[in-house]
Amino acid sequence: MSEVFEGYERQYCELSANLSLKCNSTSLLPDGVEKNAKVNEVKSGLDDCDVLIRKMDLEARSLQPSVKAMFLAKLREYKSDLNKLKREFKRITSGDVSHASREELLEAGMADAHSVSTDQRERLTMSVERLNQSSDRIKESRRAMLETEELGVSVLEDLHQQRQTLLHAHNKVLHLIFSPLNGQAPW
Repeated sequence: MSEVFEGYERQYCELSANLSLKCNSTSLLPDGVEKNAKVNEVKSGLDDCDVLIRKMDLEARSLQPSVKAMFLAKLREYKSDLNKLKREFKRITSGDVSHASREELLEAGMADAHSVSTDQRERLTMSVERLNQSSDRIKESRRAMLETEELGVSVLEDLHQQRQTLLHAHNKVLHLIFSPLNGQAPW
């Protein structure tokens, strides 16, 4: 286990809990000097949280693969928590609550649209790839069919020539047999 990561983790958790309380208390204050001071404290705390997240990220990525995944999973949770705190801070600092709510919805919608767009793009790419593979198989099948047809025509031409040769030989044999006997069968 990484003691360095765990140290950053403890600092982050304390700071995050403190910021959450400050956000709640700041939202209840009327606009003024005291609220502005609290807003500045929260902003500074959010910046400190960003620094701690980056430090945890660097530390987690430098660890052995066996424990790295666990620390990166924790880190994703902390990043998500920090994003919630930032949204809360944005809501508090925004003068118009409905505007802040609208911004939050738009950001969430854009994230959803982006992920949907990415999913659709991936599905489209896979579909195009399958279509190209199917087209290649059709072209290959058509080529094989044309080769088979050419071979069939060649075999039929050979058989026709052989038939003609056999008929010609048959006629010659008959001609040789019947011509010396003046048209009478030898038997």
